[in-house]
Amino acid sequence: MLSYQHAYHAGNLADVHKHALLALALDYLAQKPKPLSYIETHSGRALYDLSGAEALKTGEAAQGIAKVRGWFPDDHPYARALKAAQARGGATAYPGSPLIAQSLLREGDSIHLAELHPQEAEALRHALPGVDVRKADGPQMALSLCPPEPRRGLLLIDPAYEVKTEYAAMPKLIAQLHRKWNVGVIMLWYPILVNGAQRDMARALDALDLDGAIRHEVRFPPAREGHGMVGSGLYVVNPPWGWEDAAHDLSTRFAAL
Repeated sequence: MLSYQHAYHAGNLADVHKHALLALALDYLAQKPKPLSYIETHSGRALYDLSGAEALKTGEAAQGIAKVRGWFPDDHPYARALKAAQARGGATAYPGSPLIAQSLLREGDSIHLAELHPQEAEALRHALPGVDVRKADGPQMALSLCPPEPRRGLLLIDPAYEVKTEYAAMPKLIAQLHRKWNVGVIMLWYPILVNGAQRDMARALDALDLDGAIRHEVRFPPAREGHGMVGSGLYVVNPPWGWEDAAHDLSTRFAAL
């Protein structure tokens, strides 16, 4: 797990899928005056440079947000988060999910972030001063915080899946978290891989049979020859009103790639 650095993958098509729908969920929740809690288990560094050596090496951002930025009008929450990141870091800046959350939430909302990688955790603290950033095991942090105060809110679980046991662990984690925080929006991201490593997990998620939960997947071409990721999935417990329709609309965009 400590070898993973998202700078190589920031702004790819999986990020577009995940971040666009995360932004919509947060924006909807923030429209009501009641305060929110945002929790993230695998946070990364929050702000990325798409002109950096890592992004250029993989070319994933070039096949991702650079290619599809026009999908999102200026008033879309994701577009607003992109603009906020570029105001901070320049034209080639890209926001990770912690920065997306910070840009869309309000004073009085709570943000709790976990990141185990030492350099990434330090960069995260630098990018988001004053935010609760913990160099800690993310799932354990989430279990310790739930139910959070305020009780309204969203939890994002976004592992690297470099440790294969994570596929089996995620459905169990979501079941535990939902028992502790049954009103929380719980969002799990997972890759869709050529080797099908995600399939058993997807079946286990469906078998949880949580009322109203949605599993949404999109497919896209590999970012480069031989690249194993060909799609992106989200499993969402307690999705906000209108989220499923927005996910369907995004599916039509991906289908045209």
